[in-house]
Order: sequence, then structure tokens, then C-alpha cells
Amino acid sequence: MISMSPVRPGNGWRYLFRGVMVGDGHRAAGTPLRAAQDEAGVPPGVWKGRGLAAVGLTAGDVVTERQAELLLGEGRHPDADRIERELLAQGESPARARRATVLGRPIEHNKSPETEKAKERTPWLGMDLVFRAPSTAHIAWALGDDETRLVLELCQRIARDKTLAWFEESVAQIRWGSGGKHRMPVKDGLIVAVFRHYESRAAESKPLLHDHAVVAIRARRPDGTWGNLSADSMLAHIVAADCLYTLLFMEEVTARLGWAWEPREVSPGRRPVMELAGIDQRFIGWQSTRRQQIEDALSVLTDHYEERQGHAPGERAGYALACQAADQTRPPKRTELLSLTELRTRWRASAIRAFGACTVYRLAERARAAAAAVWAQVRPVVDVVLAAVDTVAVVYVMRGAFARHHLLAEARRHLAYALRGRPHQPGVDEQIVQAAVDDYTRPVGRGRRRTADLRALYPGDTEDQGVLRPLTRKRTAPPYERARLAAGALAARVHAVRRAQRLGSRPRPHAVAVPAASRSRPRPFRAGRRDGRLLEPETGADAVEQTRQTLEAAAAELAATLQDSRRAREAAHGLRPQPAPAALPPSHTQQPGAQHTPGRTRGGVA
Repeated sequence: MISMSPVRPGNGWRYLFRGVMVGDGHRAAGTPLRAAQDEAGVPPGVWKGRGLAAVGLTAGDVVTERQAELLLGEGRHPDADRIERELLAQGESPARARRATVLGRPIEHNKSPETEKAKERTPWLGMDLVFRAPSTAHIAWALGDDETRLVLELCQRIARDKTLAWFEESVAQIRWGSGGKHRMPVKDGLIVAVFRHYESRAAESKPLLHDHAVVAIRARRPDGTWGNLSADSMLAHIVAADCLYTLLFMEEVTARLGWAWEPREVSPGRRPVMELAGIDQRFIGWQSTRRQQIEDALSVLTDHYEERQGHAPGERAGYALACQAADQTRPPKRTELLSLTELRTRWRASAIRAFGACTVYRLAERARAAAAAVWAQVRPVVDVVLAAVDTVAVVYVMRGAFARHHLLAEARRHLAYALRGRPHQPGVDEQIVQAAVDDYTRPVGRGRRRTADLRALYPGDTEDQGVLRPLTRKRTAPPYERARLAAGALAARVHAVRRAQRLGSRPRPHAVAVPAASRSRPRPFRAGRRDGRLLEPETGADAVEQTRQTLEAAAAELAATLQDSRRAREAAHGLRPQPAPAALPPSHTQQPGAQHTPGRTRGGVA
């Protein structure tokens, strides 16, 4: 998962230098950064992002303390000392020399009495994005052999870098003008300092492979001047980025280790999480020592909320209560510093004492056996239409009105469940969102919000409305449980429509039922709904002609088979000969290997 917290002048900046940059440990005053990192057993931070060229840095360079202090602590050029010395040597005044090293507006402006708004008096200097892999991945990384550990660390790095690249290309915006009314994509990209950590911050150290990616708030506008990133755009897409990171991490682990993934229900009626198949679930409780403390505090906060509001908390209120419970139970940082080798030895000894040596040493073997069982039962197929229906139904029941990034996050969750770690075609998540926007949603209000188009999801003369509408208003059942029931009802209707079209006599030569549509480029986002869209994705002219020939050949073969069998029955029973039946139309046949899997509707899972 991905979480975000701001880096502000003062306490935020000190926490970055005393904790994040040294592995969430304790850095004594006066200790150099590199010495503190060596003592804590964590690697030095490195620079990432396409925006490094604008400040003279290169991806992969080690983050020095002075560079981080200038850029992430003062909003200045990371090589400001050299620039200032050169300007002073040329005769510039100290004030002008210092102003020349500032990227954008100086932070001193926000502290002046002229600034009235409180949020402008405490500006952001960066955004701390924390990338955490699923719990079972931490366990396999901590208790597995050295090869497994290195592979999982590589998967973490690849998934993290691809997610940051998506932030740069599709999310990051630079703002300027009164209230940030002018917004454009960043010119160069982001400037990110990445720090890898190995353990949780609890007093009793537990494995927690995670990365802190501190994104500098400064970026260049299209005209070359410097300004601030739009923090609200980054915050709005944090859930979609979280789902993308999880999806990419799952794919990397499956491709390199051959392991599979399965959903695990953490709380009854809540959204499940994807975990490695075959990893003993008892390890999760052993690895998450704070989980029980947070759950106890959360139950108390939930009871108080129900007393005040008169109903159970929804998804947004539940998340806020969980954050409050986590803050209340946060333990002090561990002062003892150990290397990764010492930590892994301690973790393995603790796990052996708790669960036995056989359970620990056969962890990878059981994961491979469980993966074989998963692939024998699950068919990793993506059906764009069913995925779009599933995405709209879940988001509509849980949110009512939604934005495009809500659909994108749910589409990526659908892919994670349907594929179980198999690679997805690039851009298929955007195809699912575009199909949902075009066919199953409509605008609501004057903003960019949308809601489900119920007339498109089901016709007015069916009984699906009696199934779907009460689910959106029922408060007793959890929201996700109601969302899954609604998605199941709508997917059953899609299957019924397809079945009727296959059995009907109306030929449809320009539509081919395929498991997933592939496009080299995603379609542009359109606000309006396109009428007359076929349920099956369309294909090109060559594929249509080839499919038509295949269907005609299959129809002729089927007609000949039926005629031969009828003649055999007539000869055996002495029946009177009947005229030969006409050849079946192409709609009675289907291209081999292109049928949709019935049953479970989440991505064609058999």
C-alpha cells in the first residue's frame, strides 16, 4: 500500500533528517548522515525522477545531507552553495545571490505578516510517499533464503519506480495564479529522494520492507520558471497509485518466483486484500505486532462514533477512525541498531520458536505448491465489458457519485483479483475505465463527478432494478458486501444478454467475443456516453474477415454433422425422410477459444 504525509518546515523537516533518512531509527545530534545510515544498517538514499536534470543531478546519485537540506528543507537548488559563491564573486549582493538559488517562492514569504491564510504560512516542502508490500511478502522476504530476499527487493524497486513514473506522466501538475487556477503538466518531471527501510518502528522489531519516496514540491512550469506541485491532485490519485503499485508488485513476484496470489478477508464484509498463496496466515499476526492494539483502540472509537452518529461508520469515516487508532497506539522508536543480517537471524529464530522449523524452512516450497493449485483452478482472463460493469457497480454502491480516478483504482483492483499475478496488457486499466465512462455512467451536477447510468446497466422491463436499488440504500450490510451483490446481479444480466445473442438468429459479423481487447493506445477520455455500443469489444477488418470465414466453415461443418446424424436415425428407425435443414447462421457459432467463462464474474475466473 501507499500512504502520503506532508514534509513541512520545522517538525516535518527534522523528522525527515532524524528518522526517515536513517531507517526510522534514532540519530544522535552531530552524527554524520552516512555514519548514521551505516550504524542503522540501511542503504543510503538515492535520487529518482525525470526532473533531476533541471537541477544538475542524475538518477541513482546518493542523497547527501546538504542536498536534502537545501531542496527538501529550504526549497532551494541542491547545489545552492556553489551558485551563491559564484554570484558573490561576480559582485552580486548577498540577498540577490541567495534569491537566485531559490526555486519558486521563498518560504520566508509564507512567514510574513502579509500572508493571511494559515495553510500558506505552513507551506509544503515535499510529500513523503511510503511504499509497503503486502504482509506475506514481508514474511517471505524476512524468512526466505538470500536469493528470495534479493528477488523481492528487486520487485519492490521495479514496482515503486513504475508507480512514480505514472505519477510523473499522468498525475503531477504544476499550479500558478490566484488559488492555483492555472494548472499544467510538469515540464521535466519529479525530483524524488528514495530511502529504503527494513523494519517497523515498533519497540519489538518486526520485518517491514518499505521505501520512503520524498517528492520535492518544487517543479518547473512549462515556461521554465519554478513553482509548486498541485498537492490535491497527488492526494486524489493516491488510491489509484496504491492499486497500481500492488498490481505491479504482484506481477513481478509471479514472473520471477512463480508464486500466485489469493484474496484474504481481513474484516468480514470488507474489501479483501491480495496475499501470497501458501504462506501460513499465522505469520501475519506474528509480523504485525501492533495490529491487535490498533483493533482494540479502533473498536472503542467505533463505539463512540455509533453513539454520536446513530449508525456505523462508512468507508471514509472508518478510514479516519483507523488512522486515529494508529496514532494513539504508536510506540516509541527502537534505539537499538542492528544490521540486516542480524535482523534476519533474529526474525528467523523468533519464527522458529513460534511455529516450528518445518513451517519456516518449507515456506517457499509450500508457496510453489499453492501456486500450482491456484493456476489449476483460476483462469487469468480479463473481460473488458464485465470488468467495466463490475467497476461501475462497486464504485456506485460505495460512493454514489464518483470521479474518474475512483474508477481507475477499482479497475486495477479488478485486474489484481482476476489475474492473480499474471501480467496485464499495458493500458487495459484505461480501457476498462473508458468503457465504463462511455457506456455505464452519466454526469451528475456541474462538476466532473459522474454516477452510474442505471438505464444503461439494465433495461426498464427487467427485475434487476429490484435487486440493485435496495443495495444502495441498505445500511445494515457493509458497503463492499452490497457492492459485490450488485456487481454479481449486473454481470449475470450481461451473461444473459450474450447467451441470447448467441442463440438468436440475427447475424452479428462485426462483433467478436474475445477475452480482452487490446489497443496500442488508450482511447481519449470523453465525458459523453456513446450510444449503440456492442457488448463485445470490436476488432479490425482483417480479424473480422478471418472470423467470418471461421464462422462460416464451422456452420457448414455443423450442418453436415446434423444431416448425417439425422440420416442415421432415419435408417435405424425407418423414419420418413425430411428435407435437409438450412445452414445455421453465423450467430449460432463462436470462434474457438473465444468464449467467456461463466460462473464467477470478476475477470472471468472459472
